[in-house]
Amino acid sequence: MGSLESSGAEVVTVDVHAAKDFIKSGCKYLDVRTVEEYKKGHVGADKIFNIPYMFITPEGRVKNPQFLEEVSSACNKEDHLIVGCQSGVRSLYATSDLLTAGFKDVSNMGGGYLAWVESGYPVKKPEAENVSLLPKPEAEL
Repeated sequence: MGSLESSGAEVVTVDVHAAKDFIKSGCKYLDVRTVEEYKKGHVGADKIFNIPYMFITPEGRVKNPQFLEEVSSACNKEDHLIVGCQSGVRSLYATSDLLTAGFKDVSNMGGGYLAWVESGYPVKKPEAENVSLLPKPEAEL
């Protein structure tokens, strides 16, 4: 897969190993998956934001019209951001959009959350969500 150069900004894709090192050194991780995907589990990072790049609607996937606005309110354009999604496709487009919007130091995490999990890296599953999900009796499963 080539880089998206039509915007004039070249997307840099790093693998999950490099992404993990960047995150450990204090980079912010921007998870652009849907809230539902995020709640099922996400990259174990101290500085993590979930701002969906796309929403799933009855008509299919629709780009989040407030994406750049929401990222701009959570991060500075000088922040080093690692952008990730489920497999690395949405994050590629999100990274391109952020670079075009003037963000200076944004990298796409190749392979996304699936590659992160496959590498055995730390994953967090939001505790608060699990509290409300009481286990069902075996008969209902």
